[in-house]
Amino acid sequence: MKSPEEPAGGETVGENDDWEQGNQSDTSYNKILLLADPWKPCRRSRATVKAGLLKLRCCLGSLCGMEWYGFAALGILTAILSFLMDFSVTKLLRAHQWLYVKLEGHSLLQFFCWTLYPACLCAVASSFSHNICPFSTGSGIPEVRTMLAGIEMPHYLSLTNMFTKFLGLICTLAAGSTIFLGKVGPFVHLSTMVGAYLSNLCTLVQANNKEEAAGEMLVVSAAVGVASCFGAPISGVLFSVEVMCSHFALRHYCPCFFSAACGALTFRLFSVWSGDGVTPQALFKTNFPSALPFYPLEILLFAFLGLLCGAVSCCYLFCHRWILHFTKTNPIFIKMLTTEKGLYSGTVAFLLASLTFPPSAGQYMASQLTMKQLLTSLLDSRQWSSQSHNASVQLGPEPLLEWSSSGSPVLSLAVFLLMKMWMLVLACTLPLPAGYFMPVFVYGAALGRLLGEGVAYVSSTGLTSGQQWASINPGGYALAGAAAFSGAVTHTLSPALLALELTGQFSHAVPILLATLLANALARSGHRPSFYDALSISKRLPHLPSLVKACPRLPSTPVGQVLGANSVQLQKAAVSVEVQHAVNTSTHTQIPVVDSHESQVLLGFVLRSELLMFLRHCTAETLEKHLDEVCCIYPTSVLLSPHNTVQEAHSILSLVGVQTLFVADRGRLVGIITWPEMKRILEDLAKEI
Repeated sequence: MKSPEEPAGGETVGENDDWEQGNQSDTSYNKILLLADPWKPCRRSRATVKAGLLKLRCCLGSLCGMEWYGFAALGILTAILSFLMDFSVTKLLRAHQWLYVKLEGHSLLQFFCWTLYPACLCAVASSFSHNICPFSTGSGIPEVRTMLAGIEMPHYLSLTNMFTKFLGLICTLAAGSTIFLGKVGPFVHLSTMVGAYLSNLCTLVQANNKEEAAGEMLVVSAAVGVASCFGAPISGVLFSVEVMCSHFALRHYCPCFFSAACGALTFRLFSVWSGDGVTPQALFKTNFPSALPFYPLEILLFAFLGLLCGAVSCCYLFCHRWILHFTKTNPIFIKMLTTEKGLYSGTVAFLLASLTFPPSAGQYMASQLTMKQLLTSLLDSRQWSSQSHNASVQLGPEPLLEWSSSGSPVLSLAVFLLMKMWMLVLACTLPLPAGYFMPVFVYGAALGRLLGEGVAYVSSTGLTSGQQWASINPGGYALAGAAAFSGAVTHTLSPALLALELTGQFSHAVPILLATLLANALARSGHRPSFYDALSISKRLPHLPSLVKACPRLPSTPVGQVLGANSVQLQKAAVSVEVQHAVNTSTHTQIPVVDSHESQVLLGFVLRSELLMFLRHCTAETLEKHLDEVCCIYPTSVLLSPHNTVQEAHSILSLVGVQTLFVADRGRLVGIITWPEMKRILEDLAKEI
């Protein structure tokens, strides 16, 4: 394609002067236009403000590109939203706890307070989302992954969706640990919505490629979402690389780290200003021993923990896939999830809250603790098993006492693991904004804690020789279990780094990474889909990596078998009537040109903008001219064969960055593939699963 010539190096100073004079002339021109319109109020004031904004843009643009200010604003705004959400949820949880304590002595009223409060919140969140914006339910990560793969889904980035998801997520989190849902996934989705609007703003301020800028901002938003949730910038970027992007470009590294650092710093500063600490620090404080964090032979136990987490994750993912398939095929569930979403969410929340009522089964699951208190208590470095048998030693803080209310902390951990497995699977069917990463992170911490307590009990009974195993740290096993189980469920390694950033315990980096690697190896064996892949398959999203996990043979389908109807084409001798018909019936920016309609030999393509110029030229002149006499026919840079696979065509669209691929068989045009056409192909393949 034609490109303008580059200016000579000696003309730089003159061009800068011309640029400044052009900006000044633009400012004065806008000022004159505003003053000349008698219908607009405050004409002089508006002209002054606009002139000041133009000068500010020139000053900011002289330091760095406007997109970097957009990246910083993205991190700061996302952190503010995260803090406001946490603040609102904390107030609602405290109100529920205050009301429950005030009703002490009235068991029936306490039961209704414990069950109806989360049930009503879940019903409100589900009904609100269903009536205002149905696209706001669920995690949002599968949809963001699909958009980052190149598929346009504008409904998931609307302002209505952002407003609905924000309020709905507050209601979901305020339901407490009885529902056992988190905020990471929906907040990543919220971050991408903020990033989409900031990308449009940067495009208006600074003329650049809108599609490229929007794609880069979405990639950065995925990293900022995690960083603003936990104040963990490095694991946020790694999460964006592993989970969100099929092909991560190296040019996105610096923007991702910059924006994630801005978001994490802002989030931690807000925590300090709200009185949660005196300085920015790790979100979950731990007191692991630094002199001897773990014994060398404990590496084998951490490896066993990784295999155990991998095996349990396979069971969890199987149950999750089964419940997703059951809700899509059972007539009762289909009807309720279609027309009675609020009733279904309220009923399921009431059931889960009834099972966690503290005077009954809830005393065996530490049900009065919030998600943050659960994780903080599980990461405690003291040995619960030895202290529970010693009457003179108290467990200390209230969160630790909750685990010993049933008499044995180990029994509470075992009941917690058995009950939360199926309760979490059932909660995943709720049609409301909810995240699923933090629950599996806490579940993995409980699994590791149970193994750590077992090792500590064995070492304290004298079954080990000498004092070699005298000070086992169960909290280290809990931290490794959290990273290993969540990594196995999502098929990622970023939870290992997230565990280190959340606690600041880098002394356990090696055993945590080892456990996460082994858990991932076991969970990925057999090409099993991850948690987010299962959601994409269930929703039939046009996301090719997920379709590969569901049916490895589908992406190998030849392109010639799935091409749609013949595309609009022009012959090189086309006249204005044929060109006008092509412009009216096609929205593509590149129109293929063939030698003739009979031969169908592909010569190249012509740009839509040049076709419009051709029509204006024909209108101005009386003499009829052919297409090849006025327009430039560009050669095709990439040409596909009908025998190429869908996966190969998708990879070329993603990596090369072209918007149109031409398919030809022995030089004869067969069809074209664009992103909308690729979306249709993947949706048709998803229906076959």
